[in-house]
Amino acid sequence: MEVKKNPRANVGRNSSLYFAVGLNVMLLLTYLGLEHKTYETEETKIDILMLQDNLEEDIPITTINIPPPPPPPKQVVTEAITIVEDIAEIEETFIESNEIGQDDIVEERVVSVDEVEDIEVEEDIEVPFAVIERVPQFPGCTGNNAQLKACFQQKMNEHLQKHFRYPDTAAELNIQGKVFVFFLIDKNGTVSNIKTRGPDQILETEAARIISLLPKMEPGKQRNKPVGVPYSIPINFKLRAQ
Repeated sequence: MEVKKNPRANVGRNSSLYFAVGLNVMLLLTYLGLEHKTYETEETKIDILMLQDNLEEDIPITTINIPPPPPPPKQVVTEAITIVEDIAEIEETFIESNEIGQDDIVEERVVSVDEVEDIEVEEDIEVPFAVIERVPQFPGCTGNNAQLKACFQQKMNEHLQKHFRYPDTAAELNIQGKVFVFFLIDKNGTVSNIKTRGPDQILETEAARIISLLPKMEPGKQRNKPVGVPYSIPINFKLRAQ
């Protein structure tokens, strides 16, 4: 008689599947155990501060009896009576008046021409740059009046380009514009009376600084006499677009 086995009772038929599942479970547990992170915890002690109402204590008021200051000593005022005799003579002071009355005689005096001192008063004459007979001579300029005028303007432009400096504060604040400068070349050839008019005080100060650096010139002449010559020039402050 043959013994027949029930195929369902075979325990080892799914052993490979169980082995694979168990192996995966073990690998998963091992991975989780290795990747598990722990942190050190510090115990923090928390103190609770209990505030109670301040105890108000009644402080007794002590009174200090300070004696009053002594009264000031009484001053006795004595009057000295001086007896003046009526016989004494009193001198009266007479003040003469300086006003001229109708009865006073006025002395008439004729002043001769020789007694009058002739004092020459030098006047500061100013002649415009466009009509002066001989314009101020810039150092290095020669020629007639027309040549001196052209050379003066050329030297002035060279001076502006040499000493021009854009103020840092104006550049940061984007301040720009045209400044008109008015100044006088006096009869000694010195630049003076510098006045400026522009969009901002920073640009006006810089324009005045540039003009103040002008060299001393030979003064302009009218009828062969040195005279002051007013001059004006615009200085344009403009930022370049970057």
